[in-house]
Amino acid sequence: MRSFTYVSALDVPAALAAVADGDAKFLGGGTNLVDLMREGIEQPATVVDVSRLPLTAVEELPGGGVRIGALVRNSRLAAHPVIRARYPVLAHAVLHGASAQLRNMATVGGNLMQRTRCLYFYDDAAPCNKRTPGSGCGALDGFARSTAVLGVSDHCIATHPSDMAVALAMLDAVVEVESTRGTRRIPIGDFHRTPGDTPHVETALAPDELITAVELPPAPVAANSRYRKVRDRASYAFALVSVAAALRVENGVIAEARVALGGVATKPWRAAEAERLLVGQPATDDTFRRAAEAELAPAITREANAFKVGLAVRTIVATLRQLATGGGAA
Repeated sequence: MRSFTYVSALDVPAALAAVADGDAKFLGGGTNLVDLMREGIEQPATVVDVSRLPLTAVEELPGGGVRIGALVRNSRLAAHPVIRARYPVLAHAVLHGASAQLRNMATVGGNLMQRTRCLYFYDDAAPCNKRTPGSGCGALDGFARSTAVLGVSDHCIATHPSDMAVALAMLDAVVEVESTRGTRRIPIGDFHRTPGDTPHVETALAPDELITAVELPPAPVAANSRYRKVRDRASYAFALVSVAAALRVENGVIAEARVALGGVATKPWRAAEAERLLVGQPATDDTFRRAAEAELAPAITREANAFKVGLAVRTIVATLRQLATGGGAA
């Protein structure tokens, strides 16, 4: 790890001033950033510690929404009674991520900014366009079992690792960011980017912007929601496939549906086509399967990751079936 300057910021203006003129990174919980610095993937000249900023509140908003400070710890978010009651999918997703020790340190803002765990990204002997733009993608012709099948390009097929961000995508969250130029609000669907021909540009966040909060709009349907994660072992493993879903059924017919996918795409993936096909249809396994298959139809697979298509379809069906029978808020 190369040497760097450490700055502890006590307020947001001081934190923003510390990154305005140079190569700097914000440090909150810090797990992913510190790991990347140890590996030489991230080499900032300055590390700005924002862990003492007053961004730790979970606040109810007029109309039924919730504002979550960027430095709220994941464990506290998952245990918060308002989140558990109104947005159980978010609590489920957080509890499916990492370990209890890491959840006690990880923050909401940091979770959104974590980078892929693709093997080739971490291997500095392998080509990786995320790590070294223009060097190529080792996963394209390499070991691709954990890679993406949706949102891919000829330059990158790495999956996004976050569980929490999948739930936030389903909930239409808005990310509030601040810089010396002011504050702006970014819909979660626009915050993370698919790789295209610039896979090293992973979010809409400018280098001098700090995430200050995430807002959840009112979503009555989310009271019946669930996060299901399929992985190689029961804990401390990234998703092969995950599904965040919410469902409202009236007289056996789907009145409202929300679905987002993780583990299969280069960003948290809102399943818009599946949602379109679900609404107005009977809440049956056949309906769920047709919608899931339509969502996965554009998948671009390789021999090692082709199994994800069928696995994703089955996981979507199982999650929606559970919600349709009242098993969402367990």
